[in-house]
Amino acid sequence: MFGIAFIYCDAWSSAVYGIPELYLCCVCNVIAFSGKKKTVKMGALDLHLESASAQHGQAKLNVEEYTKGSLESGGNYKKKKINGSDPDDFEKTEKGIMQYGCPHYRRRCRIRAPCCNEIFDCRHCHNEVKNSIKVDTMRRHELPRQEVQQVICSLCGTEQEVRQVCINCGVCMGKYFCGLCKLFDDDVSKQQYHCNGCGICRIGGRENFFHCSKCGCCYSIVLKNSHACVEGAMHHDCPICFEYLFESTNDVSVLPCGHTIHVKCLKEMEEHCQFACPLCSKSVCDMSKAWERLDMELATLSDSCDDKMVRILCNDCGAISEVQFHLIAHKCQNCKSYNTRQI
Repeated sequence: MFGIAFIYCDAWSSAVYGIPELYLCCVCNVIAFSGKKKTVKMGALDLHLESASAQHGQAKLNVEEYTKGSLESGGNYKKKKINGSDPDDFEKTEKGIMQYGCPHYRRRCRIRAPCCNEIFDCRHCHNEVKNSIKVDTMRRHELPRQEVQQVICSLCGTEQEVRQVCINCGVCMGKYFCGLCKLFDDDVSKQQYHCNGCGICRIGGRENFFHCSKCGCCYSIVLKNSHACVEGAMHHDCPICFEYLFESTNDVSVLPCGHTIHVKCLKEMEEHCQFACPLCSKSVCDMSKAWERLDMELATLSDSCDDKMVRILCNDCGAISEVQFHLIAHKCQNCKSYNTRQI
């Protein structure tokens, strides 16, 4: 018969793997739960629990699942594979993160432009150089993002087909990767997502935006049931700075009339007391308070043309009215707006 021995150990290490009740003896390599008696039955490794068993019940440990390292001579740990994956893979893919890139993207690769066969950090860097006013008009061009075929790893310099992980050094060239747009970006705080309707990647989080099929672009979810649809609203240049809005990296505002404009351009308009859409002349904000103040100011002014009548078109509601001529402004008889023009 084989005898069963109980070992009472005093050389217990600190909690193992973040489990408060799990301890490892540094002398005899025994794993046990903490209790009044730290005892383990040799042979079958059944755990002898006293105070801890009341909380954990008939606990059974899968040593292979929890074991991330084994003790070697000298008390050093040796890394082992967990679930068939190498722990070094994580360090390899994270190497150099947020340390490479350009002002537009944090990424660990560069692209070869198929149009001119030159290497750039990203397509925006290419366009700034090749589509500048300093370049001859006949040689200006932009880089179509979907046509990029080759990328160069920033860490090892290996040129390869577009992919997320370098085939040579194994580094992840971008935590966010879109194979359709050939987009790499380590800064995932932008909450990038690919919109199939737009056909490009956008930022801000998919859950915060919706795609309007008529407008042909993504809008904030707060505008889903309140915006005025204008076909192809984003597929034109900003009416102030003339940058193409659909692919612009700057914030875009949707006006009440449905037209779009850069936020910074809209603020610049307001600084110059311009409150009408540059495309349709409708008011870009609620002007009712301004019209009330104008009413009071006009009431104090004398008018020598009491007998002259003119026809006006309201830019806000589109109504045509016949009103008394005034040198300062004409008020719409329908919506009471002074945003009118004489016809």
